[in-house]
Amino acid sequence: MKENNTVRIEKKLGDKDLILETGKIAKKSGGAVLVQYGETIVLVTAVISPTAREDQGFVPLTVDYRERAYAAGKIPGGFFKREGRPSDAEILSSRLIDRSIRPLFPKGFRNEIQVIATVLSASESNQPAILALVGASLALSISGLPFIELMGGVRIGRIKEEFVFNPRDDELEQSELNLVVVGNKEGLMMVEGQADKLGEEVILKAFREGHSYIKKVIEIEEEFVSLIKKEKREFPLYEVEEELREKVIGFAQAQVEAIDKDWDKKKKEAELEKLKEEVLGKFLCDYPGKESEFLDVLNELKKKRMRELIIKEGKRWDLRGMDEVRPISCEVGILPRVHGSGLFTRGGTQALVVTTLGSSADEQRINGLQKEEISKAFMFHYNFLPFSTGEARFLRGPGRREIGHGSLAEKALLPILPESNSFPYTIRLVSDILESNGSSSMASVCGGSLSLMDAGVPISEPVAGVGIGLIKEEDKTVVLTDIQGMEDHLGDMDFKVAGTKEAITALQLDIKISGVDIQVLEEALNKAKKARAFILEQMKMVIKESRPQLSDHAPRITTLSIPFDKISSLIGPGGKVIKGIIKETGAQIDIDDVEGKVTVSSLIAEGGEKALAMIKGIIRDPEVGEIYTGKVRRITDFGAFVEIAPGKEGLVHVSQLSNKFIKNVSDAVKVGDEIKVKLIKIDEFGRLNLSKKEAEEH
Repeated sequence: MKENNTVRIEKKLGDKDLILETGKIAKKSGGAVLVQYGETIVLVTAVISPTAREDQGFVPLTVDYRERAYAAGKIPGGFFKREGRPSDAEILSSRLIDRSIRPLFPKGFRNEIQVIATVLSASESNQPAILALVGASLALSISGLPFIELMGGVRIGRIKEEFVFNPRDDELEQSELNLVVVGNKEGLMMVEGQADKLGEEVILKAFREGHSYIKKVIEIEEEFVSLIKKEKREFPLYEVEEELREKVIGFAQAQVEAIDKDWDKKKKEAELEKLKEEVLGKFLCDYPGKESEFLDVLNELKKKRMRELIIKEGKRWDLRGMDEVRPISCEVGILPRVHGSGLFTRGGTQALVVTTLGSSADEQRINGLQKEEISKAFMFHYNFLPFSTGEARFLRGPGRREIGHGSLAEKALLPILPESNSFPYTIRLVSDILESNGSSSMASVCGGSLSLMDAGVPISEPVAGVGIGLIKEEDKTVVLTDIQGMEDHLGDMDFKVAGTKEAITALQLDIKISGVDIQVLEEALNKAKKARAFILEQMKMVIKESRPQLSDHAPRITTLSIPFDKISSLIGPGGKVIKGIIKETGAQIDIDDVEGKVTVSSLIAEGGEKALAMIKGIIRDPEVGEIYTGKVRRITDFGAFVEIAPGKEGLVHVSQLSNKFIKNVSDAVKVGDEIKVKLIKIDEFGRLNLSKKEAEEH
């Protein structure tokens, strides 16, 4: 359907229509597409700068995914009442789109590209990130780029052994799988997801069915693009000056090719470093300011030689076998004051992961487009420190990469954590990367398992992770186990797979070629399973299972359910009762008035036990004949008032203070004394009559 310059199509996809529209709004952008599914609408725009950036060594692509609060009928919280910095969820969606479209650009493309996805209307039934991904593919395609290949995406859930495509929020809560799959017609290009301990065969079936769904999405995209008449633009690709290239190749190629397949990694790297200095010394005077171009040519030669060794001679750069995992060492309990710690080293990658336990008050509150605020009781934070790669640079807050790696590790470990009703703790893990040479996120997963077990968190079983790579030359492919940094940088795939010995809990796939066949991914998953089993055995040598007790430094937390009509009694007027318990015991008390649950946490066991006893005293109705330990609050001429529970006082008449005659009440008890009393009567007005002498006789 076309009106004026507007192009719009509606096609059935699943149980709803997928609506695509362009030409109506945001017309000054290079390409703008409205994507609608159900009540969710996302505007995706693409703008490409007319000139190239000469100083850029990679595709200058920026992707921003933003959610407007009005899309869900909300007003943002906070003092300013407007959207601020992007949330973690928005950053993760931005990364998802970026990682999907970046491989579409050819080598040497240096014009700046900005893709912005804005959620204009949001329904809980349709998650907008997938629509934004489809919109990005279309916006780039109609922006005049001659080389953009259409791609599509789908989110896959699994409920009662049946796959669900683009599941609703409530369906995802029941699902044992939350997997995003992106691909073109030939194969998959990006995968990211979490599984509740599912086998490789289930994941592969999800890949296949997801790819079939993606082909349907691409067919709709192709029909939409065919209706838009827009000239393709010319974009010159960056290339090293031919004369300079020939001179560097003539000088360096023979030396790079002479790198012996049996030299160890250090000797290979030393030879290349020496060659780099020779090239710069020989040519920099004749070609000032061209250092980056020299290095580009040398990098191409290095890449060619690395891949040649693998494909033709079956030798990796560090002499490992294709399925060999780098040397592993594990340690636990290395930090005496923390609740749990694990140090995991694999080759040149090292992660220190620390566990901290807290109460429900430490949960992360997330207020997004959902109807209600979400609370997270498990957090994994990843920090990439500059010295881990031998660099000196400013320390800043977590970037998109750090947030993405932390999220992946969090997904990997979540399925092995205990249920909150049996382990009512908020758990925070922090991974500090101390050395980095490939798969630091997977090292964080391994270190996370070690740290959780050291902390005494009763996990169901440990989890490990490994990075799987790919070298593809013409019709020959080689799948590599446990890739190091260079094999990631100069290879064709980075497939991170985490899980237990028998099942997958999280995975993430990025590729640099145009789609990868599912058969290759099947081989990669099988190799990852073998590698996980090996890594888990190495971890088991240090710690087999969770420690039976928590660290002495961890808080002791107990939960109990209370009747809803007792909550106000526990809180007291103006919070007087609960504040009094906290002051007296030093415990922290949190009340969930929705579920009727009280959580008591204390660093000192005695304080927690005392607080718990006081709470039980409040919620339990006094019973005649019961003996209580109470505190004398007031003294009168006729007796003493004793508080047997916060907010519950009774009178010990002077005649009930002792078997002996007492002239003055103060001769028997004083304000502040703790005494045992027996409840002997509750009168018609609900007043408690207590006896000290009967309690002593008991």
